[in-house]
Amino acid sequence: MSALVGLFDSGLGGLTVLRRLQERYPHSSCLYLGDTARVPYGQRSVADIRAIAAEVVMWLRHQQVGVLVMACNTSNALALDVAVAEAGVPVVGLIDSVAADLDSERVGVLATPATAQSGAYRRAIHACHPHAEVLEVACPAFVPLIEAGDLQAPALEAEALTYLAPLLAAGVDTVVLGCTHYPMLRPLLTALLPPHVRLVDPAASAVRRLGPLLASMGGMPEGELSGVEVVHPARRTRVCVSGCAEAFADGASRWLGYRPSVERVDLRSVG
Repeated sequence: MSALVGLFDSGLGGLTVLRRLQERYPHSSCLYLGDTARVPYGQRSVADIRAIAAEVVMWLRHQQVGVLVMACNTSNALALDVAVAEAGVPVVGLIDSVAADLDSERVGVLATPATAQSGAYRRAIHACHPHAEVLEVACPAFVPLIEAGDLQAPALEAEALTYLAPLLAAGVDTVVLGCTHYPMLRPLLTALLPPHVRLVDPAASAVRRLGPLLASMGGMPEGELSGVEVVHPARRTRVCVSGCAEAFADGASRWLGYRPSVERVDLRSVG
């Protein structure tokens, strides 16, 4: 039996990771937790984020997940060690996964304030590419604007221009989307960037890295899927939130391509 994959984020953003996972591994069973009662994580203190990560990971552990994906860059940046210590199962992070895949020496990172201030992307990229120039830019306005739902809002373009300016001035040729919400801005960012600048979503690297783990736990290798019935993602994915389930289900539709069934849970419960 394939392992249950647990993913978590503060809100809708981690659904960009879930969707990639569902598409690449169409027989995987997933449990997604959106800690919407405390969204966004990116402007919280380091102590808060580490405490929240411990609570969230412990809850997921008690749901019997077999592997954990940190579908949140902020938690990944500041509490990966907490997750590893608490999970009791393999943990896949976004930051180390994408750093290993980059082939650029001039990298820009758009991230939440907490992730940018942590320097986690710079350290991870330098560990793989010691001579790379890495510029991390904090984007405090992005998550609230994306969660509000209007991706055509003039305020989004105005903020994007402000955040991209230092990256363009530095001559980066690669921009990493250092928050799982930000892939929703790909059309906008693509329109604002020169054609030679590549946008990179760390979720793609993390999901690829997940493959060998799933195979080792009984998952079906991608090359052996022909002729096997594919179950709709809604039937093999449990979606939970710590806040309002109805609001999350409404918002999740445009992220997943279907309206999921969502249940509210108490993260203090480990039943």
